[in-house]
Amino acid sequence: MRSLRTFAMPALALMMAAGGAFADTETYKIDPSHSNVGFSIRHFFSKVPGKFKTYEGTITLDPKDLSKTLVEVTIDTASIDTGNGDRDSHLQSSDFFDAAKFPKTTFKSTAVTPQGTTKATLKGELTMHGVTKPVTLEAEVLGFSPDPWGNYRAGFEAKTKINRQDFGISWNKVVEGGGSVLSDDVEITINIEGVRPAPKPATPPATPAPKKN
Repeated sequence: MRSLRTFAMPALALMMAAGGAFADTETYKIDPSHSNVGFSIRHFFSKVPGKFKTYEGTITLDPKDLSKTLVEVTIDTASIDTGNGDRDSHLQSSDFFDAAKFPKTTFKSTAVTPQGTTKATLKGELTMHGVTKPVTLEAEVLGFSPDPWGNYRAGFEAKTKINRQDFGISWNKVVEGGGSVLSDDVEITINIEGVRPAPKPATPPATPAPKKN
């Protein structure tokens, strides 16, 4: 079975040849049902994963020039999900995200530096817990493809690491003998499937009625 990337490049060439479907920039809307905004943080010795369930955003890019890429994402902070209701409630509280006071977490890209044809360094501003800080993500374009419903789809992956103390999220407990319950570093992994409608065919001009003699 061929990989998505193996299929994607011929498909991209065909779509461009068929009428410039990817001419200049195209905007993909995040499809949450096929995406994941995840993170992990060390708890004592193991890494505990989590994710956000509700988010939206767009990725605008030119596949021939990734430096033109623009990314905007908005996350509902209260949608945090670690698989444990009590822990999720604590994370939503003022000890951590304070979701009632800061209901949205946002990211907006500021610069993109291509690293080859499918990878790029993505810089932007992350606003979380009422604090805005610059962050850098290592991103990859996984491929492009038409889908069976007349749309186009694209896949993206991005990873970064942030220090939660930079955003004023500092709750912790010191354990006997030294150390703490939680680490300050948070690893973030984002997998996105974006979708955009196929362009509608141009309507041919109406043929004028023949003149009567």
